[in-house]
Amino acid sequence: MWPVAQSGERAADRAYHLLRREIVAGTIPAGSHLAEAELATQYELSRTPIRESLRRLQSEGLVEVIPHRGARVVDWNSFDVEGIYDLRALVEGFVARRAATRLSPGQVDHLESLCVQMEELTARADFADVETMSGFAFLNDQFHGGVAEASGADYVIPARNVLVVLPVILQALHNYAPVDVNRSHRHHRELLDAFRAKDPAWAESIMTTHVLSSKTRLMDQVRAKESADGASADSA
Repeated sequence: MWPVAQSGERAADRAYHLLRREIVAGTIPAGSHLAEAELATQYELSRTPIRESLRRLQSEGLVEVIPHRGARVVDWNSFDVEGIYDLRALVEGFVARRAATRLSPGQVDHLESLCVQMEELTARADFADVETMSGFAFLNDQFHGGVAEASGADYVIPARNVLVVLPVILQALHNYAPVDVNRSHRHHRELLDAFRAKDPAWAESIMTTHVLSSKTRLMDQVRAKESADGASADSA
């Protein structure tokens, strides 16, 4: 359910969109090595557009290029993740506050339609199904992106987009428990109430809480992974 590359795109753009989609959806996990030759074969492209797409993804913070070792999908420790989420809470809270007095009734209705789609998708979801939860992630990003665009704070949107995408790479969305997704639905619904009331403080408070609750969940996962990796290293 993620956007796909269009047939009219030039090769480098096609490689970028295909690779970015797989990274964000978690098909290519954090820390994975990205071999130009393998990607060129997979996407039926030459290595030049693959190399260009990797540079573009590096500029977005999604890929790191290590001299003499190649490229890999970025990975972070718990300290990095905590900082990313704290910044995201500030930025998303700010745009929600700004959007609260600017959203038209039609825009709020559109956000509600996204909520309905997310709720319907997850009501019948197998939370272990990657495609289903990738679809949820896409709709969720559309919701948050709609709030950001309505804020009128165009100078913040590029930073917001990076801060949202980075932690998604680490999230195993298909491993989310129903309680986590249901909490997200409740936050979205309360945000709609705040937007309809045109209450900036309320909208900012709910959005900040929403982001920080996601931070808590992801921090637990990252710390558990760090502990497991440390135990494996000690036993080696």
